Amino acid sequence: MTGKDQPVALVVGASRGIGRQVAIDLAKNGYTVVVAAKSTSDAYAKPFPPDPNSQQSTISTVEREIREAGGRATAIAVDTRDYESVQRLVNETVKIYGHLDVVIYNSGAIWWASVENTPMKRFQLMQRINPEGLYGTIQASLPHFKQNGWKGRVIVVCPPIYSRFFRGKTAYAMGKVGMSVLVKGLAMDWEREGKKDMAVTGIWPASSIESAATGQITKTDPHSVRDLRKPTIYSDAILAMLRAPVSEVNGLLDLDEDFLRRVEGVTDFSKYSVVEGAVPRRIMPAEFPDLTVAEQADEGRRTDSTKLRASKL
Repeated sequence: MTGKDQPVALVVGASRGIGRQVAIDLAKNGYTVVVAAKSTSDAYAKPFPPDPNSQQSTISTVEREIREAGGRATAIAVDTRDYESVQRLVNETVKIYGHLDVVIYNSGAIWWASVENTPMKRFQLMQRINPEGLYGTIQASLPHFKQNGWKGRVIVVCPPIYSRFFRGKTAYAMGKVGMSVLVKGLAMDWEREGKKDMAVTGIWPASSIESAATGQITKTDPHSVRDLRKPTIYSDAILAMLRAPVSEVNGLLDLDEDFLRRVEGVTDFSKYSVVEGAVPRRIMPAEFPDLTVAEQADEGRRTDSTKLRASKL
């Protein structure tokens, strides 16, 4: 496959941790990768490569890592809170490479606390980066997917929907579950519109993954490192989702471990443990509620606001 023929993947939130690993492994598997986030740096500063979970890891260093390993990558800075910045990112991606095939949205702001202890500014930050940033990225990408003949994939870092997820982190859960609702709703749009080559999928870790966030926990509780997995489990699951037929993954909200076990037949996950021989604790339920209802197919009279507005003009 020549560089021109390679599928192009835009990874938003790829400066460190999970996003960095996803970008690197996509490049290893034949994708041209656009590495996007806010943080940039001198890619040739020492030491190199930097700690992948540190602030020294930026889109600049990730681009260099991919290129020096023989892959194709371009780093483009973006502020996902600013829709014009997101539009520039997507348009620049297509300007450079001619097309866009995959969008992976990994950007996220985290604050786990009660409503009382979540300041309004922190709440607003999470909503702007999490659901709004995702919505803007998808909006900016849709014209280019249309140009592709409606062929493409979107992968979103968001959870299956279940009530325990809200506990102790309501403000964060409001945004993350909102992202999950977007996955479900967009998938329904594409199915209804006959876009048979488009799929949007949500992915979430079954066990905690080594990252900058979990690094803060292990500093105060060194034993907790035994409950961590390497981010390669996440990139392996995403690659498997991209290989899977549209019908299997469109609208799916799944866990990395569960998807690899069910679809790829993986039974031994020991290679993903940060501590050799450790069995990380599963943080997610074994089963999730079915969100469908008996009247699922009965939409009643569909309302389309765009048509209502047009009729008033």
